[in-house]
Amino acid sequence: MPYVEKSDFKRDMNYIPDRITRDGRDGWPVEPGRYRLIAAKACPWATRSIIVRQLLGLEDVISLGTPGPTHDEDSWTFDLDEGGVDPVLGIPRLKDAFEARIPDYPRGITVPAMVEIESGKVVTNDFPWITHDLFHEWADHHRDDAPDLWPDDVREEMEEVMERVFTEVNNGVYRCGFAGTQEAYDAAYDRLWTALDWLEQRLADRRYLMGDSITEADVRLFTTLARFDAVYHGHFKCNRQKLTEMPNLWAYARDLYQQPAFGDNTDFEQIKAHYYVVQDDINPTGVVPAGPDPAIWLEPHGRG
Repeated sequence: MPYVEKSDFKRDMNYIPDRITRDGRDGWPVEPGRYRLIAAKACPWATRSIIVRQLLGLEDVISLGTPGPTHDEDSWTFDLDEGGVDPVLGIPRLKDAFEARIPDYPRGITVPAMVEIESGKVVTNDFPWITHDLFHEWADHHRDDAPDLWPDDVREEMEEVMERVFTEVNNGVYRCGFAGTQEAYDAAYDRLWTALDWLEQRLADRRYLMGDSITEADVRLFTTLARFDAVYHGHFKCNRQKLTEMPNLWAYARDLYQQPAFGDNTDFEQIKAHYYVVQDDINPTGVVPAGPDPAIWLEPHGRG
């Protein structure tokens, strides 16, 4: 969960470190039907895992539970399900799965989370490893034409690109939004736009971040871009330009959105409800803006 310390934004990256692997070395072996992915479409970190699950064709292998977009400080809740209860796990709050595993769990209740269905225990909420392992550890269950999200020939460069996207863009918008002083905000703003200008230039001569094919790097960038004009531009004060005013990034984002795994799992109403309602320290009125019009995401992108 994000927090502000000494006026600078920090992200708590201390997650449950267990992984679901082929060899089950952490006690959690790959097994179709054994686990449920809990991931809110409002959350960019969680939406990554939903997109990857669909790209790889794992929908019938790992079930999906989707908490609602608004929650209290205690837990994500299953407001979208009948009776406010997840229909598979039978719980109203994701916190229940965390405390089934670790009583009085002391940290934030975050999504995405992988939960073992039979025991009702959370396995992990370590979001970068969840998507990594959906590709590498669940490979025997991918659909035949699944994309190679971690190509060997560009792996080293891709790791560098993803690190910069994470620190400067994914986290960069939060660094702006939660800055506690003008000085912290100004520094965060400069870092964010330096990175976005770099991405705009990078995408001038390639369709995707690593070339002609979608990789994990694109998934990680997309979830921030999808929220940019709807949330980050105004709510987080990232307002030098809108995404729609950056030709390469905007066309690239539309290209991804118009592919089912991305567009199917981008819910602008949930996104806006989450940020503008839950983050009442930034938006104390709780008013949720009506725009922008999502129809523009379906305009031709010209990047084929």
